[in-house]
Amino acid sequence: MSRYRDVALFFLLAGLWGGSFVSIEVGLAYYPPVLFAAYRFDVAALLLVGYVLLTETGAFPRTRGDLAAIGFSGGLSVAANNSLLFVGQQYTTSGIAAITYSLVPIITAAVAAVWLGESSLDARGIVGVVLAFVGVGLVAQPDPGNLAGGVTVGVALIFVAVLAVSVGSVGIRAVETTFSSVALTGWAMLFGGLLMHGFSAAAGEPQHPPATELPALVALGFLAVLASAVGYSIYFTLLDRLGPFEINLVSYVVPVVATVAGVVLLAEPVTGYTVAGFLVIVAGFGLVKRHAIREEVPKLTARVGGLI
Repeated sequence: MSRYRDVALFFLLAGLWGGSFVSIEVGLAYYPPVLFAAYRFDVAALLLVGYVLLTETGAFPRTRGDLAAIGFSGGLSVAANNSLLFVGQQYTTSGIAAITYSLVPIITAAVAAVWLGESSLDARGIVGVVLAFVGVGLVAQPDPGNLAGGVTVGVALIFVAVLAVSVGSVGIRAVETTFSSVALTGWAMLFGGLLMHGFSAAAGEPQHPPATELPALVALGFLAVLASAVGYSIYFTLLDRLGPFEINLVSYVVPVVATVAGVVLLAEPVTGYTVAGFLVIVAGFGLVKRHAIREEVPKLTARVGGLI
């Protein structure tokens, strides 16, 4: 029964995170981008920190390592990442944004190799990173005569968001913490949300309460409650049960969900270059993670076989 539950949770997580890109697209019609991102994490932090305070002991940060982890995660993985993602998605479709964001496992491996000296990124791994960049180029379809406009700008901003979340993820691994991953995520959301309110005001965005139109409320509710609070709870549950390799695979189901949902719900176009870019990025992931694939695929095959 637990095997079926894990598979169901995996695809539920992919659906929630894939749907988040569509929700961002909908909400951007009602909110300035950075303020929209801030509201998302205001609500998500309220739910997640409240849950942690009710269910865990020692949920408050107590050490410098705790504060450093909140700084890395809240400042980079939440605030910088989401500010850039929401601004960038003004110029892209849901599918293109999700495909570009699927670089996270690859860029995180590259950052870890440089920062922590991890040896998993060998010559073929470096080729995989290069392939990932080629894939992003195909998705962005840069126009040399108009590099300051259109999809290229959006993809570039989302790529910087990917870099921010990757550096934040590796930074957390460089410090020791005393509380759970869920508690860290809650406090990081709270800190990151406050930072984004500051970014929004500094950028001159109009400051107003959350919109009351139904599409705006649904988009914000989906992002804050389902994609963030529920989604990250599922993520950490599966991370403990399945391990980092298998949970990383969700990054390559999410773009499929986002692209299909964008086509069906928002009539977003999909080009051959977009599909080709995604496949090239997946190939890059295969090269970067080939050792883990060699070790984990037999286990994954056996687990899937047990479901049949």
